[in-house]
Amino acid sequence: MTYNYFRLPNGIRLIHRQSQTKVAHCALMVNTGSRDEEARENGIAHLIEHMIFKGTGKRKTYHVLSRLENVGGDLNAYTTKEETCIHASFLTDHLERCLELFADIAFNATYPANELEKEKDVIIDEINSYKDTPAEEIFDEFEGQVFDKHPIGRNILGTIGHVKNFSRADIFRFIYKNYSTNEMVISLVADVPFQALIRLANKYFGVVNLWQPVTKRFAFDEYQVSNRRLERQGYLSHCTLGNIAFSQIDTQKHAMILLNNILGGPGLNSRLNLNIREKYGFCYTIESHYSAYSDTGLFVVYLGTDPKSLDKTIQLVYKELKKLTDVTLGGLQLYRAKQQLIGQLAISFESGLSETLAIARSHLLFDEVDDMQELVRKIERISATDLLDAANQVFKPDQISQLIFASNNAKT
Repeated sequence: MTYNYFRLPNGIRLIHRQSQTKVAHCALMVNTGSRDEEARENGIAHLIEHMIFKGTGKRKTYHVLSRLENVGGDLNAYTTKEETCIHASFLTDHLERCLELFADIAFNATYPANELEKEKDVIIDEINSYKDTPAEEIFDEFEGQVFDKHPIGRNILGTIGHVKNFSRADIFRFIYKNYSTNEMVISLVADVPFQALIRLANKYFGVVNLWQPVTKRFAFDEYQVSNRRLERQGYLSHCTLGNIAFSQIDTQKHAMILLNNILGGPGLNSRLNLNIREKYGFCYTIESHYSAYSDTGLFVVYLGTDPKSLDKTIQLVYKELKKLTDVTLGGLQLYRAKQQLIGQLAISFESGLSETLAIARSHLLFDEVDDMQELVRKIERISATDLLDAANQVFKPDQISQLIFASNNAKT
């Protein structure tokens, strides 16, 4: 697996891997997300992601959406705390069509006023829909609690009040401040020679002027433990508990990834699933997540359970955390845990789109990408002591924050 790199004169970076399939996957990723918003701008990065499809200097919404879909392609976008991404999957023959479209919507979008007002209503519906789903809402509420008063803790969708008040001028102002060509990556996994990508990128993106606005992200360094309990309608009670964790650049990141996978990863044999869900039947969903940001991270356990089982389930979670801080994994346990994670990574890389997005993100952060072989080597180098050290830093009981959405109308 070989990755190829190139940088255009305006700073836009290219990363490419030649595949052997008929389907190509391409992404344009910008190192800008909701954490780059000022308080009054909360939600605008996500709004921009919606609005880039609403017309350009030469295309109306229909023509933007139809450009790839008319040839069977799939066009989409997303916004996170730290990035905004446009991506597409399509037959390889249509690469030029894709890159021309990406350049048009990224640099020539007009954000028409009538479309802006319609899209505000769409996003307000999205916010309200999300509030109807406590299993999703609690994650964002918990991030806001952990990263209190810091931009990384704000909800990506923003608030209804903010969204209603955004203007076209606000959109252009945010783009001017944050969309640096030096912080953009085009990634491609396709059966296309690298030189063809360079030629097409130069043709459609090379005409964009170098732009380097001066922006600064403020690191998070004021974590305080907090516990909250809120009442919510519904038959289940929901709980998140966790702590800040290692950043993307921390040497302990890979140990934390493995540790999280052992505790509550996607495998049905995770400790939380086996020792709580399967053993006691207390909850349908119980899982853990580790999110690494550029300068901090977050570890979270989530569970949804009958209110009568809530306290007992939380106690069992703490019991599992304590095991990982007190007991060193045996050689066979460690080997099996590594093999499971390596297998999961290999399967994820079988998805060309997943790989395309992953390498774009890595290139943005590190200017290079680990191939599958290097990732395997990093996982294999993790020792049982590394896992114990990571657990004792992140799973300290007196450093764990907690948020509960307690059911107030469950049948008893």
